[in-house]
Amino acid sequence: MSKYHVAVDVGGTFTDVFIFDEKTGKIHVTKTSSTPSNPEKGMMDGIAKAKLTGDQIAMFSHGTTVGTNALIERKLPKAALVTTKGFRDVTEIRRGTKLDLWDAYNDVAEPYIKRRDRFEVTERVDFAGNIMTEVNEAEVRELARVLKRRQVESIAICFMNAYVNGDNEKRVKDILQEEMPEVYICTSSETLPEIFEHERMSTTIVNAVLGPTISKYIKVLEEEMKGIGYKGDILVLHSGGGVMTSETVPRYAARLASSGIAAGAIASKHIANMCGFKNAIGLDMGGTSTDISLMYDNDLRVTKDWYIEYGYPIGFPSIEILTIGAGGGSLSWIDEGGSLRNGPQSAGAVPGPACYQRGGTEPTNSDANVVLGRLGTKLLDGQMTLDKEAAVKAIEKTVASKLGYSVYEAADAIIKVANANMCDALRLISVRRGYDPRDFALVAFGGAGALHGAELAKEMEIPNVIVPAHPGVAAAMGCLLVDVRHDVTKTYLANVAEIEKDDVEKEFIEMEKEAIRLLEEEGIAPENMNLIRYVDMRYVGQWRTLSVTVDRPLQSLENAVERFHQEHEREFAFRDEETGIEIYGLRVEAIGTVNKPEFNKEEPSGTLEEALKETREVYFEEADGFIETAVYDRVKIPVLSEFSGPAIIDQLDSTVVVPPYCTVKVDEYRNIIMSFTKNKEKSQNQTDETVPTLAN
Repeated sequence: MSKYHVAVDVGGTFTDVFIFDEKTGKIHVTKTSSTPSNPEKGMMDGIAKAKLTGDQIAMFSHGTTVGTNALIERKLPKAALVTTKGFRDVTEIRRGTKLDLWDAYNDVAEPYIKRRDRFEVTERVDFAGNIMTEVNEAEVRELARVLKRRQVESIAICFMNAYVNGDNEKRVKDILQEEMPEVYICTSSETLPEIFEHERMSTTIVNAVLGPTISKYIKVLEEEMKGIGYKGDILVLHSGGGVMTSETVPRYAARLASSGIAAGAIASKHIANMCGFKNAIGLDMGGTSTDISLMYDNDLRVTKDWYIEYGYPIGFPSIEILTIGAGGGSLSWIDEGGSLRNGPQSAGAVPGPACYQRGGTEPTNSDANVVLGRLGTKLLDGQMTLDKEAAVKAIEKTVASKLGYSVYEAADAIIKVANANMCDALRLISVRRGYDPRDFALVAFGGAGALHGAELAKEMEIPNVIVPAHPGVAAAMGCLLVDVRHDVTKTYLANVAEIEKDDVEKEFIEMEKEAIRLLEEEGIAPENMNLIRYVDMRYVGQWRTLSVTVDRPLQSLENAVERFHQEHEREFAFRDEETGIEIYGLRVEAIGTVNKPEFNKEEPSGTLEEALKETREVYFEEADGFIETAVYDRVKIPVLSEFSGPAIIDQLDSTVVVPPYCTVKVDEYRNIIMSFTKNKEKSQNQTDETVPTLAN
């Protein structure tokens, strides 16, 4: 019996299912409607639609928006915070900043735990970790009585200086667990043992409020999968770009706050590697938003400065992803000054764009693409019909009549404004970080990414655009391409000139013991464990840090210092070798490798003429209007085909727009590579050999 690798990406509108047959190497994809109130149902419907039984599934991995949605919608359990006396309001004071400094009316969201549910206890630990005041057991047991009366379901414990000594936190947790065994409890010293009380407290609170929700979700999903005969581990993608098993997920629930978003970045990296590119920008454009990620020299950028709602940071390492409100359903509107705007408001799945015929009356990017001929009126292999006349009426009423444009000029303007918004985001994650977009390839995926990818690349002077074989479900595929991963961090403050490398080595050895323990809990064999060391460094007087890799075992601090100088010069355009350097923190990335699919190369079959579906009039600025354009069925295009635009390429889950200035090549994995170079010389970004599989 064939064994299948199944990956699922649970989105807000659709649940995408990507299935790989490890025996034949064939791929099957399907989509089902998401069920936000019962997220596991969409997954089970997708598996049922693929006609799979549990005993046929060799591996099951998924990304989920359960945590993200719970935070945004504030559908959270009754939670409490226990902290050191005098520090009850740290989470409300925050850093005193706002997302928009100049908007006096734009307040930061309310804390996840209200003030009446934040409690103080008597305890004190000094900066060096010495316990100045022991925990008062009677006081804690009285607190437990109050929490019981309030029917608290989850508790976050965060004491000042617990990052250097968590004994007081552990003692309070033990007492509360004894008094309230059914309650979810987490401490800051276990969750994120790092300096800066706001970031540590915020992360611990997010972990606490998501813990019960995630635990319940995982338990139900396990029961559903067992019900169809699946006996393996349920793997869940987390923010750091790895997976955790269902055993570990409840303990680090906050890591699932960007679970679904990370999958697209991982897929982007592997697709670029597959095509032989070491630098790539991922553009995951869906119906409501666009997620942008960056890979440089085969490494995805990682950040510890991220959040779901501004003001409440989550300190776990996360793939750096920039999300903007630009998607196929983004609404176009005229502001008070008479300027055309696009998003962040969205028509969503209901009522959707006007052309969907579901009650929508406002123009969207999808409506504009239909009017310009870039989207056909038949989608999903004819399962969905779009109403072009409804799109024309929406654009005429809201945009064209107010700006004095024709409908086609208005539709083109809508696309240009949407593209301008996305280009601004592309510059933020590339140029502003010290990267030249001309050294990258753009990986365009998601349902709408391939519609806009070529024009974005032209504007940014990105020489190549990659559209994967299954762009609409690429994020689901990303869930199959990751390893088990955990991050062990520690605050370590010291001037490089005043410490010995052996002191740092001892700290790393202790951290690696914890990392190995976490991998062992996940069932990872020793031969599949890989530990990578990082040091967070900064110039003396700075407070922002840069992370650099170091040897294992540590050979020399001088090598780390030189790497820091190089990284600082790349990102900030200068290096200062006269100023001292200090270490701020240490991190061990623990990776447990798992089996990944090896996709088959295809041989050419058929002709390009056989893939031609029709021709239709499509608007392109380069052609000064509409031009007769070939429309191809992507499934029938032979691998290794090469042709020039203009062209439209249709498939089940996406549409690819090839403007007149593009040349197209289809590689042996059915990836489309659009090129903007005038010659056929290989880009400097491209490696000498393409990667034969998506593994590692």
